[in-house]
Amino acid sequence: MSVREKAVAAREDLADSDGVLVAFSGGVDSSVVAALAHDALGDDAVACTAKSETLPDAELGGASEVAEEIGIRHEIVEFSELDSDEFVKNDGERCYHCRTMRLSAMFDAARELGIETVCDGTNASDPGGGHRPGLRAVEELNAYSPLLEHGITKEEVREIAREYELSVSEKPSMACLSSRIPTGLEVTEERLTRVEKAETLLRTWGFEQFRVRDHDGLARIEVAPDELERALDPDFARAARDHLSDIGFEHVTLDLEGYRTGSVSPGEGTTEDDLDLGAEYPTPED
Repeated sequence: MSVREKAVAAREDLADSDGVLVAFSGGVDSSVVAALAHDALGDDAVACTAKSETLPDAELGGASEVAEEIGIRHEIVEFSELDSDEFVKNDGERCYHCRTMRLSAMFDAARELGIETVCDGTNASDPGGGHRPGLRAVEELNAYSPLLEHGITKEEVREIAREYELSVSEKPSMACLSSRIPTGLEVTEERLTRVEKAETLLRTWGFEQFRVRDHDGLARIEVAPDELERALDPDFARAARDHLSDIGFEHVTLDLEGYRTGSVSPGEGTTEDDLDLGAEYPTPED
């Protein structure tokens, strides 16, 4: 079956619902689901974003912009993962607890709107992506995953996004801020805040794919391989050291292995190859 045929089948399935609420982050997966749902149901499709401490403000603003681009109604609900001791302790099930709370907030919002079906952006590439406890929450709460149901892979999601001319079609994957904190180290508002501020700096300085990992006060910067040479520049080193120290990090390092997902899993900490950074890049304007 072609990508276009899969997209048509997913849209037709959505059209059979009286209405759907899409758990909407503004990333490419949920944006494609929102576009398909809006195509299928018009005003009976709603995109809903859960605002919490783990969602960067920039991502919330971006979600609103993409929802407007699609033309779908956009709702925002608020909750705090930090209210859950299970989430805060940050064990191997953190994503399960996060996704359970986030989807539960979506189902609550759907009930208030008189909508029975809640959709998420799980795609057909996700189940094979290693340890994914968040997917268990999707199954337990019975959220509908049209991309997964119709075998639409990550690359095919991007192809559909390009067909819809979505601005996020090439947007890198974005995990929540708690993913920057190593397993076993408590998730706190202080740590989440300094990670968000650090990543805002890197974005302002022009880096495109990166993470700032918080190893209990040590910032480990990862950038994409094609951006590594720029990160090794002495001016960037001084800027990173000075500005990240100002926002609360005691030490600043650059990971020479570069950006990669899941690099704060157990057994993967800062490596001996990390380069101590030191800067004169400007602080971004508020």
